[in-house]
Amino acid sequence: MATRPATSTTLEIVATDWVAWHDQYEADGALVRRLEVVRRLIRSALDSAPAGEIHVVSMCAGDGRDLLGVLADHPRRADVRARLVELQPTLVERAQAAAARLELDGIEVVCGDAARTDAYENAVPAEVVLVCGIFGNITDEDIRGTVDHLPEFCAPHASVVWTRGRFEPDITPQVRQWFNDAGFVELDFVRVPDSTATAGLQRLRAKPRPLQRGVQLFTFLSDEERPGRKGR
Repeated sequence: MATRPATSTTLEIVATDWVAWHDQYEADGALVRRLEVVRRLIRSALDSAPAGEIHVVSMCAGDGRDLLGVLADHPRRADVRARLVELQPTLVERAQAAAARLELDGIEVVCGDAARTDAYENAVPAEVVLVCGIFGNITDEDIRGTVDHLPEFCAPHASVVWTRGRFEPDITPQVRQWFNDAGFVELDFVRVPDSTATAGLQRLRAKPRPLQRGVQLFTFLSDEERPGRKGR
């Protein structure tokens, strides 16, 4: 499998104001509906996790509202040991504040580049991996490359929650096939009502692999190039 060395430019070229984007959750019904679906899939993943600690990693975690919203009342909240990786400092602070408010001592929010595999050292293998809000902002090649690397993040039979918009051309069928090719089996795939958004839940059936350090998984496209520029 071809890999690329990490570079210092990953994500830094993107013009989008992600703080303002997250603020849209207060008014955008489509975003709220997608969030509800993602939370349902996360809840399902946590419900099916084996006894003991549940390790979770979240790429491009934003303010963490997907995972933290589930853990607010989940019966296994005390079992969760999570690393949320987010580059935008204000969103990191919001996630840290939310975790503290909910008294979730097992949550670590890291201000760093989620595209670099080094950001997940000592946090994987994980029982739950969140790849939400990414695939609509990167090239098809980077989507496939990221999916190919996901077994390196996973404990045996781990769950992966992912999202992608059905922008034209709709590549969600290919993304689902790429998960299958990488050793996953699909447990759920949801088309969010009244929107282009979709969310999926995959379970690793292949053998996990050790994490490769120094790999750049993806690079966010510029606003003009991004297929998901009207939704993340």
